[in-house]
Amino acid sequence: MLNSNVLVLNRSYLPVHVTTARRAFSLIFSGNALAVNHAYETFDFDAWCRLAPEGGEEIGTPSGRLRVPRVIVLQHFDRVPRRHVRYSRLNIFARDKFTCQYCGRRPLRSELNLDHVIPRSLGGRTTWENVVASCVDCNRRKGGRTPAQARLRLLRQPMRPRWTPLVHHTAASARFEEWQPFLHVVDGRGAVQRRAVGGD
Repeated sequence: MLNSNVLVLNRSYLPVHVTTARRAFSLIFSGNALAVNHAYETFDFDAWCRLAPEGGEEIGTPSGRLRVPRVIVLQHFDRVPRRHVRYSRLNIFARDKFTCQYCGRRPLRSELNLDHVIPRSLGGRTTWENVVASCVDCNRRKGGRTPAQARLRLLRQPMRPRWTPLVHHTAASARFEEWQPFLHVVDGRGAVQRRAVGGD
């Protein structure tokens, strides 16, 4: 439970990070963050300790059971989520949900490659719009050809994401009801920024 996900908001209540419950408790205890409940009420550590656990999401402490927060708001961090998403191998994999964009399989990460849709030998560039995740087999089958030449079809056209894919992938795979009011900002017009808090 201490390693489960907690959504981190900046002072403007924009999502900026996904951290662990362990780190969230540390931030609340030190006064750097407040816990947020489903009614958007905020709690410092002492006030949070007085709440009764619910839904089985709790941890045991020497003084009793403690509810695990699902959302926290940082007290001193007011930077807004960045809109520029850094191009990287890991962000390509996350954007494509670690799925081969030709056959739809989700192989082990060690068996996932990057593929230039239009090969570099044919003038293809290394950009968000021309690189996709591909399994070893499809990559080998495609070789230095275009998908049409190799009789392969892309599952979807690659695009530059508007959010940080790795965190969005984490959020999408482990969303909690308490996150929903805040995630529309990420999904619609912003980006979650992983640099918000350290220690993970």
